[in-house]
Amino acid sequence: MSGLLVVGGGPAGLATAIRARLAGLDARVIDRAQPPIDKACGEGLMPDAVARLREIGVEPRGLPLRGIRYVDGDLVAEGHFPGSGGLGVRRTELHAALVRRAEDVGVDLRWGVKAEGLAAEGVQTDQGTFAARWIVGADGLRSQVRTWAGLDGGPSPLRRFGVRRHFAVTPWSDCVEVHWGPECEAYVTPVSGGEVGIAMLWSGRKAGFDGLLESFPALKEKVAGAPVTSRDRGTGPLQQRARAVSRDRVALVGDAAGYLDAITGEGLAVTLHESAALVAALVAGDLTPYAAAYRRINRLPNFMTSLVLALERRPRLRRRAVRALAAEPALFARLLGIHARTLPPRGLGFEGALRLAWRLVAA
Repeated sequence: MSGLLVVGGGPAGLATAIRARLAGLDARVIDRAQPPIDKACGEGLMPDAVARLREIGVEPRGLPLRGIRYVDGDLVAEGHFPGSGGLGVRRTELHAALVRRAEDVGVDLRWGVKAEGLAAEGVQTDQGTFAARWIVGADGLRSQVRTWAGLDGGPSPLRRFGVRRHFAVTPWSDCVEVHWGPECEAYVTPVSGGEVGIAMLWSGRKAGFDGLLESFPALKEKVAGAPVTSRDRGTGPLQQRARAVSRDRVALVGDAAGYLDAITGEGLAVTLHESAALVAALVAGDLTPYAAAYRRINRLPNFMTSLVLALERRPRLRRRAVRALAAEPALFARLLGIHARTLPPRGLGFEGALRLAWRLVAA
């Protein structure tokens, strides 16, 4: 019997298993896929995510990111991360680095194993029952473990989707660029010296990458004629709800535990904090504290995500916000520091909050 069985071998599952091994627990990971596992995502790691990966001995190769650049038509606002920067990393490179570290610390990795349901002893798979004391669902947005454990929160009225494509082109910025368009956003992340990834997020309607790119003529011109270096990968609906993050000996982590939206780009950082809190609860032999830790970890990110989603739906207000941030790059940097957990929430300061509010009114 394994002490811990993780269903899902993506970053959430691997990070949890690595932390478990570092804490002295036995850990096994099962996944129906074979590594490296790709996924539709923005691929820009916030400074906090880079630091949390280093805590568990994972340092993927990538391009340093200095900050975030918002582009809304003719308006451009650029903010730089205070302190250490972020990292642009191909998802396959991140996954490969996590797999190497998991192997190094002795995680029992079982690829090509399909989970089929929960059993009294552990998890039923197409290769028999895997027994375990603890079961962790790290199987993504459409988590089967969440459903099997009776933790699914039902469909969400907010239907947002994402699609991603890579181009062989020299990056033109050392920032993640967020281009705002009509009912769509484009996230441009440099992932190597000769490649950028573009992720599109949008609401409601059916759409493909090429049709969405038409909303961004300047961006389309930058990649015109550049070879496509990956096949399109889509995901959604993005918002997923869970009734709770644990029940009995089953716990959820990462996207499986519930997800709001990718619009602020901090999903991996949040996941890594969750995995640390979950392993602490497992070491203590009691999942109860994990629920409180999960709420604490997600409180600020969910607030920031809800705020940016509100701006996404209100173009006039959004342009005011971008104009205000462009006029106050130092305040933009402080907001990024709060967002990336390198500054406390009070880091904006009373005077900074007043200045930002004045800029919003005067913009």
